[in-house]
Order: sequence, then structure tokens, then C-alpha cells
Amino acid sequence: MSKIRIAAAAYPIGWLGSFADYAAKVTQWVEEASDCDLLVFPEYGGMELASLGGPEVAGDLERSLHEVARHEQARDALHIELARRHGVHILAASGPVFQGARPFNCAVLFGPKGRIGHQDKQVMTRFEREDWHVAAAPGLRVFDTPVGRLAVLICYDSEFPLLAREVAQAGAEILLVPSCTDTVAGYMRVRIGAMARALESQCVVVHSPTVGDVAWNPAIDENRGAAAIYGPPDGLWPETGIIAMGEMDQPGWVKAEINLRRIARSRSKGAVLPFAHWPESAACKLLD
Repeated sequence: MSKIRIAAAAYPIGWLGSFADYAAKVTQWVEEASDCDLLVFPEYGGMELASLGGPEVAGDLERSLHEVARHEQARDALHIELARRHGVHILAASGPVFQGARPFNCAVLFGPKGRIGHQDKQVMTRFEREDWHVAAAPGLRVFDTPVGRLAVLICYDSEFPLLAREVAQAGAEILLVPSCTDTVAGYMRVRIGAMARALESQCVVVHSPTVGDVAWNPAIDENRGAAAIYGPPDGLWPETGIIAMGEMDQPGWVKAEINLRRIARSRSKGAVLPFAHWPESAACKLLD
């Protein structure tokens, strides 16, 4: 398909009484965006499952990670069913996955035919590496899907141009940026990074943040941001680079229709061609 509808969630993390409550919440969110083809949930949105362990577990940095990871298979099954039922692609909210002593921050992509694959966060923030001890899992992926060639840069990863360049050169047309930031400054770093990646790679970038306060877990206690969909301001997209944007800190979906053919036109016919001209910048050297 050449035209697709994208939905980016500004997602509030809530206290859950049971996994059935979680399933009902995610089901409602997916149903509200089922008029779209690609749905994007935020970084660490899966941490709300820590509440299923009770207040003591949910309030502990280490135990909350293990509690969320315990529900991995059930979460996957839920998203597989929702993607199949509604005929949509879903980047599920990321969460911890243990494949060793320390967890990775993993976002999983689902489609109407099942689980497509996952992307782990590449570069850890100071809090993740120094306090929470969440580990990096180096390795980038590009997913070739009916809704475009997708890649995922989780939060902090969007602030590093070479990561985006790697997947763009491998064919990525849409970058998905789930985030979890506790200050306006943190949100702005991701927003500026996402917009810069759209400019450099002449592609669409989808930003989905967590929003609202969470009193019961110290890792996700404050959440600031606005959901948005960005494009390159190269003459073929809005002059601001903002295709669609929600209100700051307000839960809900932000939606937009995208013509995938326009991404190819940007890279060949844009008023500027930063994607094509990148090698020239990389070849520049500091003069003596």
C-alpha cells in the first residue's frame, strides 16, 4: 500500500488490579486507533504490569523489572490477537526482557499475521545504566512490512544520528521512537532528535511518549511529552516538519495519513537532499 494511517500514543501508565485489567485497557486503546494501519506505543509503557505484584514489588526498582518480565508471553499473546482481529501493525509498549543476568529494554512489533520481531534499546541513559542496571543489546533491525520499511529507535537512541543513518541506509522509511521522559528537557531532547532524524534521513518519524505521574514506581514516577508524527521540511512535507502533534501531557492518540511514495520523492526531489549528500559531510576533515 502507498498510503497508510499512523497513530502515535501519548500513553498514561496506570495501576492495574489484574492482567485482565491490563488486557481491557490495551484493547480499548487499540480499538480507538483501529482506523489506522500502524499503532505505536511508548517506551516502558509495559512497566504498568509491575502493579500486578502489589505495592511492595511495584515500588522496588529490581523486583518491578522481574514482575513485568514475568508477563512477557501473555503480553505477546494479547498483542498478537489484537493485531490479527483489527488487521493492524502494533509496536507494543517496551518493557524489560531477561536473557541473562540483566534485562534488555525491548519493543516488539506485531502484525496481522503474528509477531514480526523486536528491537532492543542500543544506548542506555545514565539512570538505566547507573541505577536501574538495564543492559544494552547492540544490533539494529529493519522490518519490511505492508505498511512500510520500519525501524525502531527507543527514546535515547533517537539522539544518535549514526543509528538512524544505519537503518535508513538499510531501507527504513519510517522510524518509530517510543519514549519515556520525566522532564520537559528530556522530552525535548527526544523530540529534537526525532525531528533531526526526519530531516537527515528524509523519512517519517513517529514519536510516542508516556504521560502523567506514577506514584508507585520510582523509575517511571514522572512522565512528560506529546505524541507526534514528523517529516522532513524539504518542500514536500509541512514547513515546520510537524505532520501531526498532540497537546503536551495529554493522553490520547495522534493520527495522520502518510503517502510512502512521498518519502522516496523527498530523497530524490526534495528542495535539499541531506540523505543523499550525507557522505559528503562524513568525508569532511578538520583542517590543521
